[in-house]
Amino acid sequence: MNIADIRKEYKQRVLLESDLAPDPIQQFRRWFDEAVAAGVEEVNAMTLATASAEGVPDGRIVLLKGFDTNGFVFFTNYSSAKGTQLEENPRACLVFFWAPLERQVRITGLVSKTSAEESTAYYNSRPVSSRIGAWASPQSSVIARREWLESNEQKIAASFEGKEIERPAHWGGYCVKPVSIEFWQGRASRLHDRILYSAAEGGSWKMERLAP
Repeated sequence: MNIADIRKEYKQRVLLESDLAPDPIQQFRRWFDEAVAAGVEEVNAMTLATASAEGVPDGRIVLLKGFDTNGFVFFTNYSSAKGTQLEENPRACLVFFWAPLERQVRITGLVSKTSAEESTAYYNSRPVSSRIGAWASPQSSVIARREWLESNEQKIAASFEGKEIERPAHWGGYCVKPVSIEFWQGRASRLHDRILYSAAEGGSWKMERLAP
């Protein structure tokens, strides 16, 4: 197979300014709900792109756990690589790609930690095994072997037996407050529709069409 020959023609939908909500959070909710209704697998999976203080980029898939007018929320280990990068450079980009709908959403914004109360509430909603895992894994650190991780998990589980599994201080949420949100709809001949919302003064948004 020649990778350069892999190609798909996008023909399902169009994206017109007249069809869009004036607020990008409302528009994101519309598209997210449509992706859910379409049965998109892992609909809340998103690429999280961060950069170090030196500008070295990094990216990985994480899960969106909530969004509203304040921003887009995910949870992780604060001591992980992405946590360290966000401490050094509190800016991020989120990318959703919903292939069955031929849609992409790209969000750039400023990042801050969620409140301890919000982090604890979500942590307590997780399965017991996931709560244990947050204690057991020194995320992004080098470990000698898989067996060490499994052994540590067993030790942590035993230490909490019969007790409340409290949220570790090194684990919690981040909120990405958007400064721009781009909605991309695939179109034929690679002449895709791209609509960009940019934050303006007074909490309003400027809407512009971008060339594909």
